[in-house]
Amino acid sequence: MSALLSQGLLSLLRKLRSAPEKELRILLLGLDNAGKTTLLKQLASEEVTQVTPTAGFNIKSVVSDGFKLNVWDIGGQSKIRPYWKNYFENTDVLIYVIDSSDKKRLEETGDELTELLLDDKLKAVPLLVFANKQDVVGALKASEIAECLKLVKLMDRTWQIQGCSALQGTGVKEGMDWVCKSIKK
Repeated sequence: MSALLSQGLLSLLRKLRSAPEKELRILLLGLDNAGKTTLLKQLASEEVTQVTPTAGFNIKSVVSDGFKLNVWDIGGQSKIRPYWKNYFENTDVLIYVIDSSDKKRLEETGDELTELLLDDKLKAVPLLVFANKQDVVGALKASEIAECLKLVKLMDRTWQIQGCSALQGTGVKEGMDWVCKSIKK
């Protein structure tokens, strides 16, 4: 009886999951100081003037384009990164935030992204890379970051890079529009 009940529940959950008003789990990752929490606050229409580094994680639910987006912002300090894998399960979209003005850490952030994309739990999960801090003088353009990180070689997943300024809010909506469109496909 319980096996039948759980199968019925699973099929019901699958139907709900494919409904137009669906809930999505978005994982927001990137190195410390990339702007993940500022981006999350911007998505939630919260004040972004005072943001403190995330020591663990933040979760916010945002409604966008008929979707309820449950966004998990996980801290990016080097001692926290090994725990990122604990949050991979049931991820619908991976958003990776890069500080476009931090050229010294571009290789490090590229290595971290590569490692994430190799994990089986994130296989085929759509990837949005936010090239953040475009408002900072000398910041690399999104196209330059895509080239440095060899994003064009990603053949096994849908991906997009979006230049943005989480602080000013520019480019954020365009990135989230892409998230919703890629999920609809």
